[in-house]
Amino acid sequence: MTNKEYSKMTKQASPGSKVLLNCFNAFWVGGLICLLGEGLSELYTYYGLSQLTAASAVSISLITLSIILTALGWYQKIAKFAGAGTLVPITGFANAMSSPAIEFKTEGQVLGTGAKLFSIAGPVIVYGLVSAFLYGLIYQIVTMF
Repeated sequence: MTNKEYSKMTKQASPGSKVLLNCFNAFWVGGLICLLGEGLSELYTYYGLSQLTAASAVSISLITLSIILTALGWYQKIAKFAGAGTLVPITGFANAMSSPAIEFKTEGQVLGTGAKLFSIAGPVIVYGLVSAFLYGLIYQIVTMF
C-alpha cells in the first residue's frame, strides 16, 4: 500500500468535524460555567461575604462541583459535548487533577491517588514557578536601567 492510498483510505474512514457547531457548543458551555461563577459571586456577596471572600468561595464551589461531576462521570460527558468549553481554567484544572486520582485510587493512597494527583499538577507548578522567577528576573533587570 502506498502513502497516497493510505491517505485516501484514512480520509474516507475519518468522520468529518462540525467545526462551527463545536465552536458554538464550546462557547455557550464555557459561558454558562462563567455565568455560574458570576451568579455564585453575587449570591455570596448578597449573603454578606466581602468581594475577596466571595471570590474564594466561588473558586472553592466551582472546584468542588467539578470534582463531584468528575467522580460521577458526568464531567467527561459534558466535555465530550462542549469540547474546549469545559477548559475554563478552574473547572478544567480541577477535572484534570481529580480524574487520574479517582482512576488510580485502587493502587492505594500514596502510590495511586497521591502520585497520580500530581501527574498533571507537577508540570503546572514547575512551569508556574519557573515563569514567575523569569518574569521577576526580567522585571528586576528592566527596572535597574
